[in-house]
Amino acid sequence: MKQVSVIVPCRNERRYIEGFCAGVMRQQLLPEWQLQLVVADGQSDDGTRELLQSIAQRDPRVMWIDNPARIVSTGLNAALKLATGEIIVRMDVHSEYADDYVAQCLAVHAETSADNVGGPWHAVADENAGPMQQAVAAAFQSRWVAGGALSRQLDYDGWVDTVYLGSWPRQTFERFGGFDEQLVRNQDDEHNLRIVKGGGRVWQSSRIRSVYRPRANLSQVFRQYLQYGYWKPFVMKKHGQPASMRHAVPGVFVALLAVSLLMALLGGGAAPFWSLVNLYALGVLVMTVAVAQTQTLAMPVLLRIPAVIAAYHFGYGIGSIIGWWDVLRHGAGQERFAKLTR
Repeated sequence: MKQVSVIVPCRNERRYIEGFCAGVMRQQLLPEWQLQLVVADGQSDDGTRELLQSIAQRDPRVMWIDNPARIVSTGLNAALKLATGEIIVRMDVHSEYADDYVAQCLAVHAETSADNVGGPWHAVADENAGPMQQAVAAAFQSRWVAGGALSRQLDYDGWVDTVYLGSWPRQTFERFGGFDEQLVRNQDDEHNLRIVKGGGRVWQSSRIRSVYRPRANLSQVFRQYLQYGYWKPFVMKKHGQPASMRHAVPGVFVALLAVSLLMALLGGGAAPFWSLVNLYALGVLVMTVAVAQTQTLAMPVLLRIPAVIAAYHFGYGIGSIIGWWDVLRHGAGQERFAKLTR
């Protein structure tokens, strides 16, 4: 009997953990495959741990382990220590998965012999979501807003630099190591970068289908992307790799905007500042129109798209600048950027 292990980091997921575990255990596999679920709990204090203990007692295929550091990378590594599968599949509690999600991961591994296999990142608002979460999901899925990231293209099949979540043969971790526990965010991007730079390959398949439920609050979106931007420079420093255009643009723009504002306040003229503001406003308008052309959106949703786009870009840009400052100053991340954004 072959075994596949699903590893999951979580913290304070009482509302979702039972449904999530039940969904994982309903995954449809070929008869020769057996599924194991390992959950690493980040010291939840809302009853999640008690529910995990109850679930594990009822179903021997489910295991859970403590994650005292409370961040994703340490949780994934802790779960890896208990995982016994020859294929390891990562899942997150706030995503929903097709019944053949794991089966498709196994099939694509057999077809490609890739070191990591995953599907696209598909954001969908909750069934009864308000206009803000619908706007967050709509903007998230736009290639314009995401800078052309292949991970947002639902129909793309091929070799990529990174994938959403991912699944790996056990040999991948033996060859490239586990997740970097110094990174609160971007640990998946860093691991994929390590694979690719080490001669490995990453494959994205449109057959591996899941739905991600994005944040429903604008401030949470801003904080989420502030963290993404903050931790990206630490990945770049570790690997000595310059930022790609889509990662560099938000930080460069925010820096130029701040410098032009300072110049205006010091009497150097406000024209450069307002030129940048107008240019960005025009860009946001163009992106909003692009989002509206690819999706059917109600007016309350459409009116929130510009604010969501700005939260994405300014959160990431400000985070990048602070991240580079800390990288160059002392090379260590700040604890305040390690707090969960849900």
